[in-house]
Amino acid sequence: MVKPKIAETEMEKLQKQSDAYDEQIKNLTQDAMNKAPLVELEPQTKLSSKEIEKSNKIWLKPSRTINDGQKFNEKWREEYNFAIEYVQFIAEHKELEGDTIDIWTHEFGGMGAQYWQVPTNKPVWGPRYLAERIRNCRYHRLKTEDSRITRSDGMGSYYGALIVDTTIPRLTCESVSSKKSVFMGEAA
Repeated sequence: MVKPKIAETEMEKLQKQSDAYDEQIKNLTQDAMNKAPLVELEPQTKLSSKEIEKSNKIWLKPSRTINDGQKFNEKWREEYNFAIEYVQFIAEHKELEGDTIDIWTHEFGGMGAQYWQVPTNKPVWGPRYLAERIRNCRYHRLKTEDSRITRSDGMGSYYGALIVDTTIPRLTCESVSSKKSVFMGEAA
């Protein structure tokens, strides 16, 4: 069977477009996603320092711990001691306002995985690594950018290149202390 020249050139064009789209998907790495701007959201909890002082002191402990069977590596002792310090923070659930945050942590080998139930919108005391873990819960919103790339397959048609639009915090955690940040990645 002889293929018409027009159909052959159209197939080549579609193949090139499909290859270009696949290449863009491969280039969409975690580093590229992390460069997307973080959406700033208004805090749900607005408490004065007097209200914070008068609030009940809630000390968090893991609800469940699963031992990982590893031996703790002593070269991480200094970071471990810093990470387990209890700090005061206010956690907020941005998608289900007021809902308790259920979260697992496993910061160091030999420490075991811990399940936490963190109340939201009130000052609580918990380990620094828990506050850091809550603070890093975010997702990336993707969108397609209008361009000449068109891809057709058996599932439908795709137009444009896939890019990261914004990074949206799903959970947030803010330090109660106004003197210095309790988070590991921020300067005082």
